[in-house]
Amino acid sequence: MKTKTIPILACLASLFVAGTSLADQTTTLPRPDGEPADMSKPVQVFILLGQSNMLGFGDVAGERDGTLENAVKSKGLYPYLIDDEGNWTERKDVRNVRVMVARGGGMGVHQNDWLTIKGGRIGPEIGIGHHLGNLIDAPVLILKSCIGNRSLGWDLLPPGSEQFEHEGRIYAGYKESPDSWPVGEEPEPIGWYAGKQYDDDIANAKKVLEELDTYYPGATEYEVAGFFWWQGDKDRYNAAHAMRYEENLVRLIHVLREDFDAPDAKFVCATLGQTEKGAGGNDGLLLEAKMAVDGESGRYPEFKGNVATVYTHPLSKGGASNGHYGNNAETFMNVGEAMGEAMVRLLEGDN
Repeated sequence: MKTKTIPILACLASLFVAGTSLADQTTTLPRPDGEPADMSKPVQVFILLGQSNMLGFGDVAGERDGTLENAVKSKGLYPYLIDDEGNWTERKDVRNVRVMVARGGGMGVHQNDWLTIKGGRIGPEIGIGHHLGNLIDAPVLILKSCIGNRSLGWDLLPPGSEQFEHEGRIYAGYKESPDSWPVGEEPEPIGWYAGKQYDDDIANAKKVLEELDTYYPGATEYEVAGFFWWQGDKDRYNAAHAMRYEENLVRLIHVLREDFDAPDAKFVCATLGQTEKGAGGNDGLLLEAKMAVDGESGRYPEFKGNVATVYTHPLSKGGASNGHYGNNAETFMNVGEAMGEAMVRLLEGDN
């Protein structure tokens, strides 16, 4: 992959270690230059998946602490987001697309723009998109396909997952319903099945790619270069789902690459911001699972150099995942920047 030359990238390898963050590092991204990407190259697609915090709940407007306007215009943070006149900058080499299952089914398109600040809230896509736009000469498509209040152990369960028993109950495998039922009893299916949200989110992402020119004007070819995953809040409340999180996450990485015919696509996931290393209970299980899949942990040798985990506790400005971190835009920017930097490191490892 041919990359743009940026001073920040030269030191990334020394700043990142397995499962750590750059919370204590100072990095400065340049303002976008307003130039389009090299359209002779295939669009590099990065698919963002998860639940509500990946969807985006960081407040943009207002002078109070925690808004993006306050962070940028009063605190001087993320200076690449505004120009000399104080207007939000816009990238002409990165498209920002967000789709979600519509009420009654089908796909709703909620965003289809060049990467800029628009609307009342942001997610991690802003920090992610700026890092990737600075790295890659080819056109970049940030494609977010997700919805809130979904668990990996049920709604997002990846294909191939098998049912299992836990404390006297059978928990559904892929396409089984309901979520669980007592051992020895016949399940009574409901109007949902294990993996339904996975199927819907992936189908919507594929629909965008089938209509590529609609979402990246002038583009005719693409390749899925990476996945971003920020999820886990709903699994915290179910001990069976929490204990299976690592197994499900490993399968998710493999299945995503198969579904998009992208065996070399990189994968970056982020931990929940409120959970510190050493935590116990279900929160600790989720944290340990995400740290385990990091390629530098050694747990899964096949993930070395292509999977990274971002430890977000030092990046969070307070609150918890179930309260969307108090809608603090700095948390969403910090996590997005760190996830983007992690992806940059993985991509540069191929060069």
